[in-house]
Order: sequence, then structure tokens, then C-alpha cells
Amino acid sequence: MVPRMDATGDVPEKVAWVLVRDGRVLVTRNKGRELFYFPGGKREPGESDAETLVREIDEELQAAVVADTMVHFGTFETRDRVSGRVEFRMICYTADHRGDLAPAHEIAEMAWFDYGRRDRVSPADRMVFDALHEDGQLP
Repeated sequence: MVPRMDATGDVPEKVAWVLVRDGRVLVTRNKGRELFYFPGGKREPGESDAETLVREIDEELQAAVVADTMVHFGTFETRDRVSGRVEFRMICYTADHRGDLAPAHEIAEMAWFDYGRRDRVSPADRMVFDALHEDGQLP
């Protein structure tokens, strides 16, 4: 997945779904990758965040995100250590869904991680794990 650039064309962006159940959060692993990531992806031209999330979750996990339940959880950015320039932005939402979750297309597997497994996710995703931990959702 190649994330979309922001409006200025400088920063790749991803719209991501944060689904927490029983102190664990849903993550997925793409075929050929070792790290896990929050499900979601880049916007298609003209798509809103809600349209993107609904489409991506349908494609990746064969489930229907209920768009009118989406709540912005946070926007997380990774930065270059030297220049401080933003390198990547992930816009995260919580939302309800309909249907069973099942990996599809490029998704090799899905898993439910607790905070202790944050070392198995990307650096941007670790920031979300930390925020969920601080919020008491991932003990």
C-alpha cells in the first residue's frame, strides 16, 4: 500500500481503523510483510475519510464500517529525526461495523494485540498503541 499524499503533496497519509475489544486492538499483516498495521489505507481521488475507511475495510476485512459511528481518535505523525519534517501521517478513527471480520486481498492475517505486543507493529502504529494505553483501553 502506498499512502496518499496530503493536500500539499508532501506527506503520505493513511486513514486507519482502530477497533478495540477486551483490552486488545485489531491489527493486520499484509502478505510478504512481517510487521502488523492498523487496517485502512489511502484515499482515492475525491474520497472523504469516511468513504476511504468504508471502502478499505470492505476490501481488506470483508466487513462494513458504519460511517455515521466514526469518531476521530487522533492523527499521528512520524518525523525525520534530523530535520523534524513530517514523513508520514495516519488519521485514525474508531467505528462500529457490520459483518464478520475476515482477511481478504492483500491481508495475510489479522490479529488482536495487547499493549505488550506493540513491538510487532510499525512506528506510526506504536504511537496509537501508546495513546490507547494512556487512555486505559490497552492495559
